[in-house]
Amino acid sequence: MRRSIAKEMAGIFIGLMALVLAANLVVNNIFMEKYYVARLQRTLTKAYEGMDSHITDTLIDMAYFKSDFSDLCKTNNISMVVVDQSYQAKLVTGSTDGSVDDGISVMQGRLFGYTMGIDDDAQVLLTTDRYTIQKKADQRMEMDYLEIWGTLTCGYYFMMRIPMDSIRMNVGISSEFIMYVSILIVLVSFVLIWWLSKKIARPIRELTDLSGRMASLDFDAKYTSGGKNEIGQLGEHFNRMSETLERTISQLKSANNQLQRDIEKKTKIDEMRKEFLSNVSHELKTPLALIQGYAEGLKECINDDAESRDFYCDVIMDEAGKMNELVKELLNLNELEFGSDQVEMERFDLVQLIRGKIQSLQILADQKEADLVYRGENSIHVWGDEFKVEEVLTNYLSNALNHLDGERKIEIRTQIRDNTVRTCVFNTGQPIPEEDLDRIWIKFYKVDKARTREYGGSGVGLSIVKAIMDSFHQKYGVRNREDGVEFWFELEYADGSQNRLQTAGNAGMKEEKEQERDQTV
Repeated sequence: MRRSIAKEMAGIFIGLMALVLAANLVVNNIFMEKYYVARLQRTLTKAYEGMDSHITDTLIDMAYFKSDFSDLCKTNNISMVVVDQSYQAKLVTGSTDGSVDDGISVMQGRLFGYTMGIDDDAQVLLTTDRYTIQKKADQRMEMDYLEIWGTLTCGYYFMMRIPMDSIRMNVGISSEFIMYVSILIVLVSFVLIWWLSKKIARPIRELTDLSGRMASLDFDAKYTSGGKNEIGQLGEHFNRMSETLERTISQLKSANNQLQRDIEKKTKIDEMRKEFLSNVSHELKTPLALIQGYAEGLKECINDDAESRDFYCDVIMDEAGKMNELVKELLNLNELEFGSDQVEMERFDLVQLIRGKIQSLQILADQKEADLVYRGENSIHVWGDEFKVEEVLTNYLSNALNHLDGERKIEIRTQIRDNTVRTCVFNTGQPIPEEDLDRIWIKFYKVDKARTREYGGSGVGLSIVKAIMDSFHQKYGVRNREDGVEFWFELEYADGSQNRLQTAGNAGMKEEKEQERDQTV
């Protein structure tokens, strides 16, 4: 199951933040009071040390108790009483004349009980030879206190205490405040972290999609988000890798085709040489005989008039031109079949090539009153040798123009079939006899010899198509349709994504498969 990295990052960050805030709340509830008690113990100890150093059995430093000690008591809410050995008050909180109020009287009584060992139900926290620190519940005041009592150096007894309820109240208020602040922080953090995680995850998702398209050999995919950080650098590396892979695959396909051709080349050379000589001898016999006959006629002056001489010369020149064109085509075919012609596999736009060829042949189509149209997608990328694919298309279109009949219509269609693209060239006209469908790819084979000679055909064009498609290791063929003939060839599909839907031109492919009988080699 695919999970979003943005959600994972947001969940991790928010979880960590909530954990920290919850831990802070727990620590505050459990340890804050203990920390306060420890801190107040130090405060009481400090107050005791200051008191002990400023009281003697004959002198009390009232200046100190009116200023520094008084500030300390007010700041920490300390109540204090000092009595002599007869338990008469010598110094109390907020008084410098020994006068006491009810609270101080209670403290004075408790001090008597502590020193006499009468009152011992307090929770002792620390005991030394000079003082004791303890927790005490005051039933009369309904309040808990932190107390320190003992004996001063001068022999006086003392007692100081701080109410514990203020500590608990502070801890409760602090915990409540932290809870509210934590909720607010989690909400704000959720929004900020979600936005930040989406921003961080966006280029990562783009890189994920880019890698998927590259895995489908779609090398047009590029990283566009930019950035100077590691993700941006990774995107740049992906772009360079895409270019390198496309170039490498192109080279590998070219090398693979060359290797296969080299393997087949040795076994074909002798057979093709014999076949070539035999076919050339056969095809050149007729034009050579015509040239010889008309040349002898000129020499013997069979017709002395200028018009006849011109006719004889035109026939000789026409036959010589056909022989010259035949030799060129045979040389081209010979290079293809012997593997002398290098096949450069590259990725190119087939539709652009088709449109260019239609534009260049439009004049010939207009002369033959033909309707030349293309039906298919606006752009399809394929692997192949673009120059040789154009030669295949040219032969098919020339063949279609020379065999037009009926509605005089020529239609070029492209169909995407899984990993291949089929290009079909259809023309209205007479069908090819069923027994000749397999033979038309043979060199010099002509279905209608009279018509072929009429437009100057040599019977080599479709053999060139066969040689080119064999060099690509791709399929080609021909089939009769109800109102004409359709030639086709296939090339490897190079547009990347294998999940794209086929166009409306492919919708009827299944029905056509049931009707057609493809002749493949």
